[in-house]
Amino acid sequence: MSNNRLWVIVAPLLFLALLLLPTPGFCQDSAKCLSCHSAMKGRIKTASGALVELNIDADRFAASKHGSLSCTDCHLRFADNPHTTPSSDIPQAVLALSAKISSKFKVDSVAGAACSTCHEETYKMLLGSVHGKNIIEKHQSDGALCLDCHGSPHYITPVTDEGSPMGRKHQVETCGKCHGDEKIIEKYKLEENVMESFGESFHGRKLFLGHTRAPVCTSCHNSHDIRSKNDPESPVFGKNKLATCGKCHKGANEKFVPAITHQRPGPIPHYGEKLLIILTIGVFAFIVIHVLLEAFSDIRDAIFRKKEEEE
Repeated sequence: MSNNRLWVIVAPLLFLALLLLPTPGFCQDSAKCLSCHSAMKGRIKTASGALVELNIDADRFAASKHGSLSCTDCHLRFADNPHTTPSSDIPQAVLALSAKISSKFKVDSVAGAACSTCHEETYKMLLGSVHGKNIIEKHQSDGALCLDCHGSPHYITPVTDEGSPMGRKHQVETCGKCHGDEKIIEKYKLEENVMESFGESFHGRKLFLGHTRAPVCTSCHNSHDIRSKNDPESPVFGKNKLATCGKCHKGANEKFVPAITHQRPGPIPHYGEKLLIILTIGVFAFIVIHVLLEAFSDIRDAIFRKKEEEE
């Protein structure tokens, strides 16, 4: 048999073998799911009216924190045979939790509750936070849960990753999706200028300039156990601020901590800042004009002096 005829037979077999082999970084079950979902495009509407994204980027999933997990570790309602519902084997704790957070998930609340199987303590803190209580007690769909902060479960990266929504580079922007939203601010009677005041603060400006030790939202408010500022256990309630500010500012006292706030600064600091800006611009403008006038004077004197010498 010639080499050409041999390749005609072998090449398709090799191609088929590559398709059947699990992708590096995936477990066997995930490889089966991704063989379809990595090729699918678009969205599908469920019976409840929710839109489900069909495509999963296999490379991004492999690089994520969940890349080594099986799809059915989270999507517990699905068996190995695609999209068949198992009759049992879903832990009762997960089912109970899924009922509590059902207002957040129109498609698969069990998958949302499955986060607790690996992140049990973190999930408990979250449910006890002001964000969690808004979901399980008030049944609000706009309360923040895992995916609102960390992004898609298929592409979650460590907070130390530059592209993470909760990393230093993007965290303020992530929190601002809710705390800068006028409808949410009005609905929950939140402070109106939280994002603006942080951006104008010394902390915010240092962060914008790339200072690696500048605080972000979680530096003062915690990450999962976030509480109302009126809660005595909140790190920004009353004298708790002394310990919170003291983490960075050693020796912070009761006269120091009131300076760190999201409240509007009032007319004196506002107009004082404007006056300093005008004064600074005025000084530089005066220097530039003075230098130009001096140069013009020197040029003029040189021209007249030359004329007098010629006469």
